[in-house]
Amino acid sequence: MTNNNNNDKVVISLYEFTGTALIPWAKRGYQCYAYDIQHSADDIREEHFKGGGSIAYCHADLHDIKTLANIHAAFDGGEDVVFAMGFPVCTDLAVSGAAHFAKKAHADPDFQTKAARYAKWCAVVFEEWDVPYFIENPVSRLSTLWRKPDHRFHPFEFGGYITANDAAHPLYPEYIAANDAYSKLTCLWTGGGFRMPAKDAVDCDSFGSSTQHRKLGGKSMKTKNIRSATPRGFSEAIAVANAS
Repeated sequence: MTNNNNNDKVVISLYEFTGTALIPWAKRGYQCYAYDIQHSADDIREEHFKGGGSIAYCHADLHDIKTLANIHAAFDGGEDVVFAMGFPVCTDLAVSGAAHFAKKAHADPDFQTKAARYAKWCAVVFEEWDVPYFIENPVSRLSTLWRKPDHRFHPFEFGGYITANDAAHPLYPEYIAANDAYSKLTCLWTGGGFRMPAKDAVDCDSFGSSTQHRKLGGKSMKTKNIRSATPRGFSEAIAVANAS
């Protein structure tokens, strides 16, 4: 799986806290950067993998356009960047939270326009780099405030990419079903020659209403991070389909 020829190639992920989306790339030797406001502002934590790949966890306020401009400039216009992904905050867009939209609109009539803008900013940077990319969100208002998604999937549809030895989730085994055997309709907005991977599905624990997500109510940052954790099988499938 490792490839030392990839050590000078860069993969970027915006709104990336856990690093899950980047691990398959780092294991293949790519130099990966995970940007999120939750990472330490004092120092950059680095995780290294066999074959020379790594993940650098970088603090970034991605709701500030200057931050995006600085990230763009940091990679010399994307000369070494070969893939990019974005997971913009969905709290103000996901239809699952529609019951709260009226109250939020009363406080700020432009709250959804602003939320959609952050996703569009990701696309602008990725298009400038001229690399394959995807931007992920659940079923949301992004479809009307921006454009229709290019692909939709459930995590269990890529669960077969997780090996038997790694079936249990390494971070949240009590919440996330082994082999990503859960349903959660997720949308992708893609570009730059992105290749959607072939599916390798596993049996789903409860289609349409995942058992795990009934445990993850509330507004705490922990539950938000678990709910938004990128499915591991999907992440591996993306690397299989798009890595050089």
